[in-house]
Order: sequence, then C-alpha cells, then structure tokens
Amino acid sequence: MTKKVCLTCSAGGHLAEMLQLKSFYEKKEHFFVTFKRKDTESLGEKEKVFFVELPKRNPVATLKSFFQAISILRKENPDLIISTGADVGLVVCIAGKILGKKIIFIESFCRPTKPGISGKIAYLFSDLFIYQWKELEKFYPKGVYGGSIF
Repeated sequence: MTKKVCLTCSAGGHLAEMLQLKSFYEKKEHFFVTFKRKDTESLGEKEKVFFVELPKRNPVATLKSFFQAISILRKENPDLIISTGADVGLVVCIAGKILGKKIIFIESFCRPTKPGISGKIAYLFSDLFIYQWKELEKFYPKGVYGGSIF
C-alpha cells in the first residue's frame, strides 16, 4: 500500500494535469516537487511543496536540480513518485529511480500524436507509463492507455 506520494511536474499545464489527480492523492500523505512560478507558489499555500532549480535543458541547472531532488527524496522518503511530465518532473523521476522508488509517469495531454522528449526518456524506466491518447500506443507498447486526465 502506498503511504507517501511525491507529485512532480513543471508549472502550467503539467501542474493543471497533476491537480486533476487530486481524488487519488488527497487522502494520502503527499508533497509536490516543482520549480518556482506564481502558480506553483500559490500551490504552496495549500500543499507541501519543494522547489528545485528549473533545468531548462541546461546541464549545470539540470545537475543542480538533480541533487536538490535527491536531497528532497531522501528526506521525504516517498513510496511512489507520480509525474505528469517535463523538465523538473523527469529529473525528479530519474533521481527517484536511482533511489529505488516506484515511478508512474503520465505522458502529457498536449502530446496527442507523438511522444515528448520527457515521455520518451521516462518510458525507459517507469514502473507504470500512462499515455492519454490512443494514437500513442504504437510509441509506447508497454504503456497503458488511460484516456484524458481532464
């Protein structure tokens, strides 16, 4: 049974997707890992949120984000990490996998016909990979079609 959940994603649409999963995580001990922006800072008024460096495909920022994620995950020790993707979400998932955590990655709703870079990478190591559009089945044969998160 999952006791503690790490929810990780980028801001904006990825965060909007994550918030759609509230009925799943609201009754579990949980926390968010993302980067600072107005929408994520306001999330911190109601939720436990940790902020890490925004990778932006910059190697130095990505390494900083990775080590921040390792530190957070060691401190919080979640049983499960769920990501709706991109940038920060992928970095946290990689850190979590290295620490032996279970990973659920949900390919972004904004990817109806072809995979995103984060999805392609996360597919290689996720314990459960969920895509939201049937058209993606050919790219993710071991994934699970979950339908729209919205």
